[in-house]
Amino acid sequence: MNADDPGMSADFRCGYVALVGRPNVGKSTLMNRILGQKLSIVTAKPQTTRQRIAGIKTTAQGQVIYIDTPGIHLAARRALNRYMNRIAQASFQDVDLILFLVEAPRWTKQDEHVARTLARVDVPVVLVVNKIDLVADKARLLRFVAEEVGADRFREVLMVAARTGDGVADLERAVLRFLPFSRPFYDEDQFTDRSERFLAAELIREQLMQRLHQELPYALTVEIEEFKRTGSVLRIGAIIWIEREGQKQIVIGKGGSVLKQVGTAARHELQELFGEPVFVRLWVKVSRDWSDSERALRQFGYDD
Repeated sequence: MNADDPGMSADFRCGYVALVGRPNVGKSTLMNRILGQKLSIVTAKPQTTRQRIAGIKTTAQGQVIYIDTPGIHLAARRALNRYMNRIAQASFQDVDLILFLVEAPRWTKQDEHVARTLARVDVPVVLVVNKIDLVADKARLLRFVAEEVGADRFREVLMVAARTGDGVADLERAVLRFLPFSRPFYDEDQFTDRSERFLAAELIREQLMQRLHQELPYALTVEIEEFKRTGSVLRIGAIIWIEREGQKQIVIGKGGSVLKQVGTAARHELQELFGEPVFVRLWVKVSRDWSDSERALRQFGYDD
């Protein structure tokens, strides 16, 4: 199947679906589950997703372009946080459906802020209650949706457990109903609109976030300096940018231990993603207060 296939079914649907919500509600986990492969990086830390990334799922019934977005948060003090909010809210435009993810059974001020923002958009909004596998009392879920959230604010309410896959097939069928009849926008074997360099930087950053604690994960970014195939090996060179000279030794670790762990783990992830041998080389450099500089953000690829 491709965009020019003359034998394509007349009831084929295609469209864009934004995954939105506050940080750490499982947007990236849900998209990875739908795609059946890892695309968006996932950690236990909030605000792991910093940029918009599209995951493309093509079936015989339709093609859905899911847009994973940064978590919308109230305390956007630094330029990077303001950038993430802009990117998330820009996703409200030019999509056919918004999936508003919340974490059962927890409704916060940030959730309410997102809900009120979505009430002003001219796009259907479906509430997706995630992490239902962590709630033993299912009656509690119904009370949560009816009394705390307010189900009547949304076109539909769906309940899923992105981690286990419960309810995800029902969600995918529901999504298709909202999409217009259309030919696909992408070839069936394409699963994202992002470049290989972008995906490499994200996978390296994921390994750093998993191993570093407190505020340091939010003070670093990854820039791919080298990305080339020589013979049968993909060679990737990446700079890890931090904000303070004193952070450098923490990222490197005693005797380079942290950097070696990150490099090894990232290499395995990259080999699985690209399906070829990968060589990874990492450097650590300082760009003072880069996360609060609009100019530095653009330099590192955070542009609107």
